[in-house]
Amino acid sequence: MRLLRVEATGGTAAIDRAIAREVPIAIEFNGIGYAVLMATPTDLHDLAFGFALAERLIEGAEDILDVESHAVMAEATTGVVLRATLAAHCADRVVERVRHRVSESSCGLCGIENLEQALRPIPSVTALWEGEDTAVFRALAALDQRQPLNRETRAVHGAAACTRDGDPWLVREDVGRHNAFDKLIGAMLRAGRGWGGGFALLTSRCSYELVEKAVLSQCPMLATLSAPTTLALQRAEAAGLPLRVLVRSDALLATRAAGT
Repeated sequence: MRLLRVEATGGTAAIDRAIAREVPIAIEFNGIGYAVLMATPTDLHDLAFGFALAERLIEGAEDILDVESHAVMAEATTGVVLRATLAAHCADRVVERVRHRVSESSCGLCGIENLEQALRPIPSVTALWEGEDTAVFRALAALDQRQPLNRETRAVHGAAACTRDGDPWLVREDVGRHNAFDKLIGAMLRAGRGWGGGFALLTSRCSYELVEKAVLSQCPMLATLSAPTTLALQRAEAAGLPLRVLVRSDALLATRAAGT
């Protein structure tokens, strides 16, 4: 896109700059309109799988029978309708969840009508994090080279699945931090890959929604570049999820030691 660069000295120049795409993604489950997300239109099948797990509509990849995506035009903007067909035993979950949603949102946990739905009981993380914090620093150092879209635009979040030693072996990107994590988890579901004793590294603050997604995917440890909220800390503690937050090249904050 052509933009005008304005310098502090008063000079100006026209430049071309890559801009991250953001479009509406309407998600349907079993023909029922469920949510509209504002997202980067890549890896959308991964998004469908990860979002369905985060919404507790499915328990595994086998519960999604099919996913189709269709481009649509709405007020001169190209959007996408993402249609997922869930197994029969998941159908009632969709209906019940829709009944409690009063608006559509990108986080997957907003837009519901009471506190009980927003703060449903959270399961425990059974996978134990036994790695060293040095792995988090290695993952951070390697992450930028695994984010081609962000290197081009400097406008998208990244979510990385990292080995116990800190190698970001799978990365997904999106303008939304929730979407990026859903895409990562969905890609792992589709590939039949687990965390393998590793951890997730996210280029965002540690919000309670991201903690919930990590727990539901049985992630052994969650690391984020920015600070946590009080609710994120409370939910992580309840689930036994270790956190590494405010991750920088020279330091981080930890909530639980390895192996505890």
